[in-house]
Amino acid sequence: MKKTFNQLLALALLLSSCNTSDPDAASNQAGHSDQPNIIYILADDLGYGELGVYGQELIETPNLDALAANGMIFTQHYSGAPVCAPARCVLMTGQHGGHAYVRGNDEWGERGKVWDYQAMFDNPFLEGQRPLPDSIVTVAELLQSGGYTTGAVGKWGLGAPTTEGVPNRQGFDFFYGYNCQRQAHTFYPMHLWKNEERDLLDNKFVELHADLPEGADPNDPASYADFQLNDYAPDLIQKEALQFIEDSQDAPFFLYYASIIPHLPLQAPQEWVEKYQEKLGTEEPFTGSSYFPNRTPRATYAAMIAYLDYQVGELIEKLKALGEYENTLIIFSSDNGPTYVGGVDADLFNSAGPFREGYGFTKGFVHEGGIRVPMIASWPGHIQPGSSTEHISAFYDVLPTLCEVAGVSTPEKTDGISFLPTLLGQDQKEHDYLYWEFPSYTGQQAVRMGKWKGIRTGILNGKVELELYDLSTDPTEENNVVEAFPEVAAQIKQIMSDAHTQAPLDRFKMEELGDVKTAYLEARSRVEERLDAPQKWNLEEGYFVLNNRTGLRGLENAPGAIEKLQQQLKQTGGYELQAINKDRNNTIVFSKDSKLGAGNYRLHSSRENIEITAGDENGFQQAIQTLMKIMDDKIWQQEEMHNPTWTVAAVDITGSTAVSNSSL
Repeated sequence: MKKTFNQLLALALLLSSCNTSDPDAASNQAGHSDQPNIIYILADDLGYGELGVYGQELIETPNLDALAANGMIFTQHYSGAPVCAPARCVLMTGQHGGHAYVRGNDEWGERGKVWDYQAMFDNPFLEGQRPLPDSIVTVAELLQSGGYTTGAVGKWGLGAPTTEGVPNRQGFDFFYGYNCQRQAHTFYPMHLWKNEERDLLDNKFVELHADLPEGADPNDPASYADFQLNDYAPDLIQKEALQFIEDSQDAPFFLYYASIIPHLPLQAPQEWVEKYQEKLGTEEPFTGSSYFPNRTPRATYAAMIAYLDYQVGELIEKLKALGEYENTLIIFSSDNGPTYVGGVDADLFNSAGPFREGYGFTKGFVHEGGIRVPMIASWPGHIQPGSSTEHISAFYDVLPTLCEVAGVSTPEKTDGISFLPTLLGQDQKEHDYLYWEFPSYTGQQAVRMGKWKGIRTGILNGKVELELYDLSTDPTEENNVVEAFPEVAAQIKQIMSDAHTQAPLDRFKMEELGDVKTAYLEARSRVEERLDAPQKWNLEEGYFVLNNRTGLRGLENAPGAIEKLQQQLKQTGGYELQAINKDRNNTIVFSKDSKLGAGNYRLHSSRENIEITAGDENGFQQAIQTLMKIMDDKIWQQEEMHNPTWTVAAVDITGSTAVSNSSL
């Protein structure tokens, strides 16, 4: 049964009251600098309720509970986004989702086969996500300028190898781990990255998201041999983190530890799995196809979180052994809420704590379960042991906080407010509001304003109605009170309008909010630049998006022209369009009309369909040639991309075979 918010807070205070630190520890701080070391640990998909100090009852997290007992827990801290890359961008840059450069996951698919593990191994440029530009200032660059040695380990996700977005070009002196979040879909990769060089591992090639071998017994441990290999990435990442701490002890250091735990797939050290097998009992294997299969999914998930807790304990022991613990600020949090796929039983573990579980309410969504995350801060001699705060904060507050801790000037271009006063028990400036936008999962916006939470979902489907919740009485966001509080709703709508700026990348633009896609403007320009007499054309508003879900009707009317189009799409897009019989949107329709005469055609595109009418095969051939002229130039490339889309301006064209057939 869900705990109430007040019950959860009381539990956190009770658990954190068992202080084991020395209140006079400040007198024993390491003396290398007035600037403290800073370690920021970011779990991956760890839910609000998955730590003991936040109410977890099945998974044991003694080290993190002790960290909370020696420091402070935040009960109203939020991620910057409900999925990986944008959350990390907000964290690194101090800008909320309405200003951030990266606002969603973007696998940069036009490079090629970015989801093919072997192709990525053969060509490093296919790894990674679309990069942060060099012009953006990160928290690492700011601390670096203030004399800090900076290191990052774990998962990056903000810039592919060979680009300006890699950690070493974004302010980190040292990096070890996964550059690419797709690669992190296995904990036994064939390589990791050490700075800008590959570190080859003793793991064989296993296709990402592979399933059990055909005919394998799901209850036989031997069937899972491909998913329990030699070099376990979390072990290697931990080793490098400990070494970085040791190497950096003579000067203040900043370590950004972006763990890949407990993100899927379900893979954990066997001895930890066996502990939870004994505790949780017999269970059904997970044999789905979304992530690697696992014979004991519940035990393995619990083992992953328990192992992350163990690694935090190792970090603390290293600091103590070096005499650096008393002079180190440690912050622990998670990038977003828990997942609901891949064998994870979030209901069993009460992963979202007091918030709603499952699809639509946790990872990927701006409801509380998707963006409210645990945060623990410990700094002996500075933070009151066993303390707790209801201060409302978010990822974009981390940059100004760490700058203030380090004595570095905070840039004016930040949406954050330092929460250092809260850590020190001083008067704290509060946010007027927190803002999120997420242009995926149908498009979302959210505002937290005091006790109020305003949400829009389904924006990309044209739904811009506001839902309003009073979190003080309704933390599960079940009672929409927008009609009862019109003035509050109006204020939140205005905030959503003011906080949103047009994203620099088309992938993150939401036209329903007034954004104009560059691809649309370029599509209109192609028509104006490439069509001339004897063609006649008239531009209209809107555009058609041709993709792998586009259907074909009237194939019998234009077999040769369709074959030509399919050949180009297969060459560059890796897909062919499928024939359909029924009338629906997102379709290319071929109709024959003898009245048009030999070699003549008409091509009309709109948001819904492309209609091509011709008098004979020559007319259809010329219509397809014209269509490819006004598609994105990538259609003419020789290398296959990952499911690209093609933007075609809404236009009405008439022409004939008198037009040149020369290709671009």
